[in-house]
Amino acid sequence: MLKQRTVKQVVKTIGVGLHSGTKVELTLRPAAPDTGIVFRRVDLDPPIDLPVSATCVGDTRMASTLDRDGAKVSTVEHLMSACAGLGIDNLYIDVTAEEIPIMDGSASSFVFLLQQAGLQEQNAPKKFIRVKKPVEVREGQGAGEKWARLEPYNGFRLKFFRCERADS
Repeated sequence: MLKQRTVKQVVKTIGVGLHSGTKVELTLRPAAPDTGIVFRRVDLDPPIDLPVSATCVGDTRMASTLDRDGAKVSTVEHLMSACAGLGIDNLYIDVTAEEIPIMDGSASSFVFLLQQAGLQEQNAPKKFIRVKKPVEVREGQGAGEKWARLEPYNGFRLKFFRCERADS
């Protein structure tokens, strides 16, 4: 059984938001099994939790943004990539501004930070999504159409297609 993971101890860093230029303090804290990853805007009164969920995704132009109850946290993609790569399921991420610090521009600084906190297996099984029937989403028309499809498969497999436009 694969078990859920969190960090062993609290770890902090300070940086600057890429788009906002705002100084932000970032604190990573352990979370209980089945909590998920939750961003917390501690600069707001009262603080607002923004769980990492498809229902909280807001604007995705220039950065991935989570929105909830009028609060936002943006440029979450590098930190989320580090969490995914390290298999972290449960984590509280306290931030003192609307944007995650850019650090070195990659997930590397966040991987280092998470490793400094230490990783802790938890006494709960990891949860996985099982695709039981085909699911497809389409946007746009003609040459500008974008689409994604998930199909059942007993294992793990990804296929990416890039269709070149006839006029390019």
